[in-house]
Amino acid sequence: MSGIDRDRSRQLSVEDIDDLAAGAAFLGTGGGGDPYLGQLLARNAVLEYGMPALIEPEDLADDATVFTSAMLGAPTVLVEKAASGDDIDLSINRLAEVVGRRPDAIAPIEVGGINSTIPIVAAARLGLPLVNCDGMGRAFPEIQMVTYNVYGVPATPAVIVDEHLESVVVETGSCKRAEELVRAAAIVMGLSVMISCYPLTGRQVKDYGVADTLRIALGIGRALREGRRDGDPVDAMMRFLRTTRYYRHCYPLFDGKITDLRRETARGYTLGFCDLEALDGSGSRMQVEFQNENLVARRDGRTVAIVPDLISIVDRETGAAITTENLHYGQRVKVIGTSAAPVMRTDAALAVFGPGAFGIEEPFIPLENLATGEQA
Repeated sequence: MSGIDRDRSRQLSVEDIDDLAAGAAFLGTGGGGDPYLGQLLARNAVLEYGMPALIEPEDLADDATVFTSAMLGAPTVLVEKAASGDDIDLSINRLAEVVGRRPDAIAPIEVGGINSTIPIVAAARLGLPLVNCDGMGRAFPEIQMVTYNVYGVPATPAVIVDEHLESVVVETGSCKRAEELVRAAAIVMGLSVMISCYPLTGRQVKDYGVADTLRIALGIGRALREGRRDGDPVDAMMRFLRTTRYYRHCYPLFDGKITDLRRETARGYTLGFCDLEALDGSGSRMQVEFQNENLVARRDGRTVAIVPDLISIVDRETGAAITTENLHYGQRVKVIGTSAAPVMRTDAALAVFGPGAFGIEEPFIPLENLATGEQA
């Protein structure tokens, strides 16, 4: 196939999908869609069509064509309306018709939740390799909130497809406007749609993507599995995170139980707040605000982690990440803060997906500074 150096491509195993989904759920920071659903879809696809080759961004020729593949909508709806496979195919094939070229590879637009495994489904069904990168190193609720947009890559043409195989093509010069148009169409189409957007060149993937995130997600999942066997999965996961190049600043922010939960599906998102109380009897409290993904964590009124750094709520015994639609009163959890990739923390990036992009009137302060009390 043109545009790909296959000499260094590697193969995941079917068993790897489970670990990758578990790790991506953590990186999804509460969003990205239900990881278990994505795990089942990916397993079925690779059993029927075979496992796609996993390639690195540098294996792409500069003029290679790369398409993204994802589910888009509100997590509370995505968990009830799965992809059929035909909708995935149609989103990619329709985009190929619009841009006038076929993709050489598929890449995740985000590494969180179901959107780390939907690209496996797409690549398997279409017989294409999967690129080990994404556009966030986490999950975000809006399609303009990716590194590709930060550095000038247009989000459109974009194609969205619903469960009835109805499709909408969006073409606009603004990534923010693309989000508004796609979101409006997605609401009409039932808030669970497939999307293929950001048609990329190999050069753009290499220059602007967040590399190695699928392998890191796989490593997180393996650490959790081995930690459950050895007795402390959360500690095992954090030890692994500290060996990675992006997520090496990671801290336990809170250990408690959920005492209140306000959650609604509105404007095409799952919005709300999660309140927690410490288990140690100290009376300490935390509130986590979310818009699909967790955005800011405040302990006793003080911000201890803020977007774009990662805030993940995990089961305190198993370490399994809990998505915002699966939070429940009384759950005993730990809240983990993790540093975002450096490319996500630049001034240009913060203008697109920093606190202000979510209406949070606080400056971004890196997690490691908040943890040590430094405010600059």
